[in-house]
Amino acid sequence: MIRIALFFLMLSVALPVQAETRIPQSNTEISLGFAPLVKQAAPAVVNIYARQVVEVRESPFKGDPFFEEFFRGFGSARPKVQNSLGSGVVLSADGIVVSNYHVVGMATDIRVVTNDRREYSARVLLGDKESDLAILKLEEVGGLPHLDLRNSDQVEVGELVLAIGNPFGVGQTVSSGIVSGLARSGTATGNARGYFIQTDAPINPGNSGGALIDVNGALIGINTSILSRSGGSNGIGFAIPANLVAEFVAQARAGGDQFQRPWAGMAGQPVDADMAASLGMARPEGIVVSDLHRDSPFALAGIVVGDVITHVDGQEANSPSEMLFRMSVTGIGGVSRITRVHGATSQDVEVAMMAAPTIPAGEEMTLGDDTLLPGLKVTRINPAVIARHGLPLTLTGVLVVDTGPLGARAGLKPGDVLLQINDDDIIRSRDVSQALTDPGRRVRIELQRRGQRMSLQFRS
Repeated sequence: MIRIALFFLMLSVALPVQAETRIPQSNTEISLGFAPLVKQAAPAVVNIYARQVVEVRESPFKGDPFFEEFFRGFGSARPKVQNSLGSGVVLSADGIVVSNYHVVGMATDIRVVTNDRREYSARVLLGDKESDLAILKLEEVGGLPHLDLRNSDQVEVGELVLAIGNPFGVGQTVSSGIVSGLARSGTATGNARGYFIQTDAPINPGNSGGALIDVNGALIGINTSILSRSGGSNGIGFAIPANLVAEFVAQARAGGDQFQRPWAGMAGQPVDADMAASLGMARPEGIVVSDLHRDSPFALAGIVVGDVITHVDGQEANSPSEMLFRMSVTGIGGVSRITRVHGATSQDVEVAMMAAPTIPAGEEMTLGDDTLLPGLKVTRINPAVIARHGLPLTLTGVLVVDTGPLGARAGLKPGDVLLQINDDDIIRSRDVSQALTDPGRRVRIELQRRGQRMSLQFRS
């Protein structure tokens, strides 16, 4: 009787999706445990086998403590097949499947196997390494069992959950646990960055891309990684929230092949206790704005440096990754309600979600053979370039994208910002080409590298 009472108590704390959470109606259902739920959800969780052909170099100095590093890249390239194993979740009857990017993102051949052993070929519609999500489409299918997405903002710590996947390649398995944390950011391993649901349901290698479901069988997250020193589950697993998955599916169905995030054009840091005291805040919360691009949608909405952003669409935002997650869920073209503290007042402002502008035009170009550094690829810095390369918001000039063979010898590195060549200011990409065409016997390049100004000099 104690076990039965405890089971009822645990189920009663689970947050409903829309209808009420269903509890066991008879002694028979209680004795079955999670069996009816697993029978309902498991057919929508699939195993994924992916192959990728890569070029590898076998160096004759492999294993040598000195020459292996010295002759890195030496030797003939040979094709090698890399295999990866993971899980996925069917989200629609017509074969839309979500998995992790690190499972299928670079694969050339993808096979999806259902739990009744049917096998399908699949292709990636949309993938994103940073979020570690990929949307697949199964070929020539219909009527597949699938899971519905739940609003992951309704998930609460303490809810019962099941993790379904294919750990260690042994076949589909199910593990149970609870939601042990929300708003986890910067803690997951692997490619994924951002906002996660934490669970103590055992997640092991091969579970990647599998389902984290609630007691109603709705998908609340995609299992992505674990925090472990041994490589096995220690009860700290992370899942990507279903709300972000929904935006990925929407962009994939709209024909996108790369995930598009709204551009903030803003830099900030979490408010700690000392900062809250100096700002006159009752408690530490939110993000203090430390820098703004002049074209930032936040700046256009009236937010200024020194403001504290506490909520996005009514949800707390206590780190930049949380805010970016909320913006990504809204999507480009939407409008987010931003709560900001300005001085002693708090107010809501509407901020349009937009892509990073490409003004001025990037003018990406590769220098030709008639210049001193043929193969050097450069682009003019604009908000889109700043967002793509993670550059400081106030940076202007021309960015080195690829040094080419001679640029590297001259001392240039990707990410350098060219400021002057032989006293000629570099404003546009074509300025670089003009300055390096018949530049004279000596060449001096003024540049900025990782915030430090420096000079390179060499003979032509």
